[in-house]
Amino acid sequence: MIGIIDYGLGNVQSFINSYRKLGISAKPIKNKNDFENVDRMILPGVGSFDAAIQMLFASELIQKIEDLVQNESMPILGVCVGMQIMARKSEEGEKNGLNWIDADVKRIKKIDNLPLPHMGWNEIKLSNQDSILLKSLNNSKFYFLHSYFLAMDNKDEQIALTNYSTVLTAAIQKNNIFGCQFHPEKSHSAGLKVLGNFANL
Repeated sequence: MIGIIDYGLGNVQSFINSYRKLGISAKPIKNKNDFENVDRMILPGVGSFDAAIQMLFASELIQKIEDLVQNESMPILGVCVGMQIMARKSEEGEKNGLNWIDADVKRIKKIDNLPLPHMGWNEIKLSNQDSILLKSLNNSKFYFLHSYFLAMDNKDEQIALTNYSTVLTAAIQKNNIFGCQFHPEKSHSAGLKVLGNFANL
């Protein structure tokens, strides 16, 4: 069962609808009782870093989430800002992140002919060909919407890159912690493949 963490940010229903298309059970997690039977979690996110981390802690779900991720090694997939708040901190705000991954969130450098936010379809390049999450998806296009990106300390934890003004982190993996800057729930067949791969890790 895939649990979609519903803390007030991100289109939870889009993920549930995507999993319905795949014939995979998924449900929203709104309170502590909703974790029952869940064996994987997705942490969605839109908007700003500080708002996301503040709302996550206000949801009273964070203690259970951290226990499952850090102590029980449950797989979790952060999406967009949901991935970014897994880092230490962000140039976008002042609050500390979850500090699950060794990375800081940086603003994309502005180039005259490239607008910010980076919005639309962009190709990814796998930097880890053995990635189960992105299996068979090298050179696939995904939908992005962001002005900030993860600057990773350990490049081995980058499993995919994309290019927009410079080379940016598109997806990451650190043990049971996964993340993608793009929105798989908005990326049609390629996005469904990512979500299916995550469910079958």
